Amino acid sequence: MSPTPPARRLRIGMPRRMFSQLLLMQLAIAAGVVVLATGLFLAPLGNQLDDQAMRRALAIAQTTAAMPQIADDLERSRPTVDGPVQQEAERIRKASGAEYVVVMDRHGTRWSHTDPDQVGGHVSTDPSEALRGRDVMEIDSGTLGRSARGKVPLRDDQNKIIGAVSVGIEYDSVRARLIHAIPGLFAYAGGALAVGALAAWLISRRVQRQTRDLAFSDISALLAEREAMLHGIREGVVALDRAGRVRLLNDEAQRLLGIGEEAVGALPDEALGEGRTADVLAGRVDGTDLIAVRGQRVLVVNRMPTDDGGAVATLRDRTELEQLGRELDSTHGLIDALRAQDHEHANRMHTLLGLLELEMYDDAVEFVGEVVGDHRATAEQVTEKIEDPLLAALLVGKATVAAERGVALWVSDRTRLPDRLVDPRGLVTVVGNLVDNALDAVAGTPHARVEVELRSEGRTAVLRVRDTGPGIPAERRELVFTEGWSTKKPPAHGKRGIGLSLVRRLAERQGGRATVGEATGGGAEFTVVLPEALTEPGVRTGPPDPRPGPQPALTVPVPGAAEEGSR
Repeated sequence: MSPTPPARRLRIGMPRRMFSQLLLMQLAIAAGVVVLATGLFLAPLGNQLDDQAMRRALAIAQTTAAMPQIADDLERSRPTVDGPVQQEAERIRKASGAEYVVVMDRHGTRWSHTDPDQVGGHVSTDPSEALRGRDVMEIDSGTLGRSARGKVPLRDDQNKIIGAVSVGIEYDSVRARLIHAIPGLFAYAGGALAVGALAAWLISRRVQRQTRDLAFSDISALLAEREAMLHGIREGVVALDRAGRVRLLNDEAQRLLGIGEEAVGALPDEALGEGRTADVLAGRVDGTDLIAVRGQRVLVVNRMPTDDGGAVATLRDRTELEQLGRELDSTHGLIDALRAQDHEHANRMHTLLGLLELEMYDDAVEFVGEVVGDHRATAEQVTEKIEDPLLAALLVGKATVAAERGVALWVSDRTRLPDRLVDPRGLVTVVGNLVDNALDAVAGTPHARVEVELRSEGRTAVLRVRDTGPGIPAERRELVFTEGWSTKKPPAHGKRGIGLSLVRRLAERQGGRATVGEATGGGAEFTVVLPEALTEPGVRTGPPDPRPGPQPALTVPVPGAAEEGSR
C-alpha cells in the first residue's frame, strides 16, 4: 500500500491584493492607537479618582477635628462603645458616607470605630505623622481592608495635640467609579475606531485606483524591470516632474547630455545652461523630432507630457547620421564641381576642334595657353594666400561650383593664412557652411558675388564671408544661429537649421564668436573669430604637405564641407 499523504496545513497569511493588505494594516494601526489611547486615558483617570478620594477623606477628617466638642469629649470621657466620641464619630460617618471615622488619643487608642469591638484597641496603622501635627493622605490597608485615608491631628482649645482623626473612603467605591466610566470611554473609542476604519477604507480605495490594484510584489517587479529597461536601452530618457525639475536620468541621457546624477532635482536651465536643449526639455519649444546640439552631438528630442503634469523626453544621437549627411553633401558638391568642369572642358574642346578644323593653328595654340593659364592662376592665387591644403582645395572646388551657378567667388586680397591651424577640419566645416549659405543667398540675383577673407592675427584666425544677397534683417541676426531655424526646404537626408548653429558652437568651443552684420554695399557679412586657432610659428599640427606645387582644383575631398546652412 502506498503511504497516505500527509494532511496539508491550512496557512493563513496576508492577502495578495494591495487594497486588502493596506486596509488590514491601517485597521490594525487604528485599533492599536485606540487601545493605546484608551489605556493612556485610564491610567491617569484611576490616579485622579484615587486623589479625589484621598482629598475627600482628608476634608472629612479636618472637619471632624475642627469640632471643639470632639476634643472636649476625648479629654473628659472614656473610650467606650456608647461614649460621646463614638456616637459623634458614627454620626459624621453616616452623614458623609465615609467607610469609617476613627478618633484616637496620643497613645493610638481608638475612641471610635465602625466595629464596636475595635473601640478601646490600638489602631492598626501608624498614627505618628498625624500626632506630630502633619496632615496625611494615603491609600493603605487596615482592619477594614484597602481604603483611601486622610489623617489629621486633633487639638484642644490650647492648640495642643491630644490625638488624631483618621477617615477612610472605601476603595471599592473608587474602583466602581472607574468601572462606571469605562463603558462611556469604550463608546468613544469604538466611534474613533469606526471613523479610522472608514478613513482606512477610503484611503485604500484611492491607493487601489492609483496603483491599479497591483500587489506589492508586482510593483516591486515593475520597478526592477523599469530600472533595467531605462538603463539598458540605447536612447536617452529624461523624466521631469510637474515643477519642471529633472526627476530621472538614464545612463544614455547622462552620456548624451554630458551631465551626471547631480542634475536630478534641478531645472533643465540649471543642469544644462540656457540654450535650445534646455528649451526643448522644458517644453518651451513644441514639435516632434526636434533637433538640438549638445557639445559636438546632434540630438533628436521628443517630449511627451504625462498625466501627473510632468513630462518624459527621449533623446536620440543623430551625430553619425549628420556626419554621413555632410559627407553626402560634400560628395554632391564634388560631383557638381566635376560636372561643371566637364561641361566647361567640353565647350573648350569643341572650340579647339573647330579651330583645328579651320586650320587656325596659331589661334588654337593661343587658346590652349589662355585656358591653362586661367586654371593655373586660380589655383596658384588660392594656394599663395591660403597655405592649408584642405582649405585651399575647398575654396578651389567652391569657385568652380560658384562659376557654374553664375556667382563670382572671390578670395579677398587681405587673405593670408599660414599652414599652422590647430583644427583645420573644424575650420573647413565653418568655411564650407558659410560659403554654401552665401551661394544660396545670392542665387538668381544680378551681379551675384561672394567674397571670402581669411587672415591670421598672431594665433587668432579671422574669417569673413560677404555676399551681395538680400541680407538679414537686424531682428533676425541672432535667430539665424538658432538650432532648427531655416528658410530653406529640408533635404532628403535630414533637417536644415543646423549648419550656422554648428558654426557658432565650433567658434564658442574655441573661445571665439560668430556674428552676422550688413556688408558694405548691401548683403550679409558673417564674421568668425577663433582665438588660439594657430600654433606658434615653426610648430606643425599634422604631417608635412607632400605637394611639390599648386594643386589642381577639386583634388582633395573635404568631409563636412557642404554642411547645410540655416539661412
